[in-house]
Amino acid sequence: MTDDSRRFTGMYDECRQRVWAYVVSRAGRQVADEVVSETFAVAWRRLDDVPEPPLPWLLGVARNLLRDDARSQARRDALAAELGSWTEEDGRTDVAEQVTERMGVLRALAALNEDDREVLMLVAWHGLSPKEGARVVGCSTATFRVRLHRARKRLAHAMESPEPSRTYVRNLSEEWS
Repeated sequence: MTDDSRRFTGMYDECRQRVWAYVVSRAGRQVADEVVSETFAVAWRRLDDVPEPPLPWLLGVARNLLRDDARSQARRDALAAELGSWTEEDGRTDVAEQVTERMGVLRALAALNEDDREVLMLVAWHGLSPKEGARVVGCSTATFRVRLHRARKRLAHAMESPEPSRTYVRNLSEEWS
């Protein structure tokens, strides 16, 4: 076992319970294990930056992770609310079939997970190529293409509802190719 491994193991054994208790007191048990794991992953990656005693530094990392998670959740909620507002009917009857199809696509898009929506929107709405989208997401072009393919399949599956918009999705799929 290397010196770094020993130091990390000792730090983990000494501080894990206290970091976990801190996270539970701030965010509850449901997220505690994940945040503690990520805290110690950061500590391992930045082991040379971890001071003695490590507990205050670890608690600061956990605090930042909780704050980042809260901001991410707020962004997800805002996006979901925005997508939801696009699909709400305002009391007027839409006679154009294209508007009806658009509503169906937006409903299906709102039903997808955040990652799927992101890759679809990067390509379809922002006009990025798979290579450019891969740079945004932080993956290889091949991986992005696979994610995009799967997201398109999930969107098409979400469109299998009674909504009359299957043709629109097929046309979008052709445009995105």
